[in-house]
Amino acid sequence: MSRMAVIVNAGAGTGYDADWRETLARRFAGHGLQAEVTLADDANQLMDAARAALDGGVRVVVAGGGDGTINAVASVVLDSGAVFGVLPMGTLNHFARDLGIPTQLDAAIATLAAGHVARVDVGEVNGRIFLNNSSLGLYPDIVRDRQRQQRRLGRGKWTAFGWATLAALRRYPFLSVRLALGEADHARRTPFVFIGNNEYQMEGFNIGERACIDGGMLSVYVAQRPTRFGLLKLALRALFGRLRQAREFDIFQAREMAIETRHRRLRVATDGEVTVMAPPLRYRIRPAALPVIVPRPQEE
Repeated sequence: MSRMAVIVNAGAGTGYDADWRETLARRFAGHGLQAEVTLADDANQLMDAARAALDGGVRVVVAGGGDGTINAVASVVLDSGAVFGVLPMGTLNHFARDLGIPTQLDAAIATLAAGHVARVDVGEVNGRIFLNNSSLGLYPDIVRDRQRQQRRLGRGKWTAFGWATLAALRRYPFLSVRLALGEADHARRTPFVFIGNNEYQMEGFNIGERACIDGGMLSVYVAQRPTRFGLLKLALRALFGRLRQAREFDIFQAREMAIETRHRRLRVATDGEVTVMAPPLRYRIRPAALPVIVPRPQEE
């Protein structure tokens, strides 16, 4: 049997116990895989488990959970020489969906058993990686407030997210930033900056998806001074495929860039997790840096 480490975020749901772990290992065995399943409760345990697996000689490390879990384990596997695998077990599973990895558990295990490997790009900001995107402004504020409501008020994730979004829109803070892309500088006052690992679909009903994660470019999206109503108009333009015509919305592409601001500290979101960083924020794309097991092209 092929041996692999499977590290599951047990802190994100209920029912993850020793019996469930054994059941999951049997499901892998049914596909000819010897899975050493570890249940972890937080990001630190996820990363520690990945390091222990690599130290033990495992050459395929699989992360089971949402995009934050995928990011945490991938950050350890990156540059190790091992191959990364994904079990999409989160709410949105952006990384898995953009790679065509099935969200149904047995189908995802079958993909791992087939063992087809592709190399994908990785984004990085001040040494922290992101597989999907990074952002400044409104979104990190919303995530911080959502987490506070979940801890203090016991609200569910989506209820807390809704209230946090309304609160952020009431405050509606702006950032004054300078984007340095190559030889060009762009000064902007904006409620958000969004940086994607490769190009995101920003218009139509497939908004938020990527056609590829191996194009070797960062995509940068910036709204210029919109009011709350202006932000709604941008959303409607995106829905009807006219966002690129909007004068108050900029789209750039670059292999590396820097973001400067007068703030001494900024909250920066990477794959949905928020970190406080000191500007300047130095972004770069790392082409083909992460080997990932994905469906064979004819299966997608």
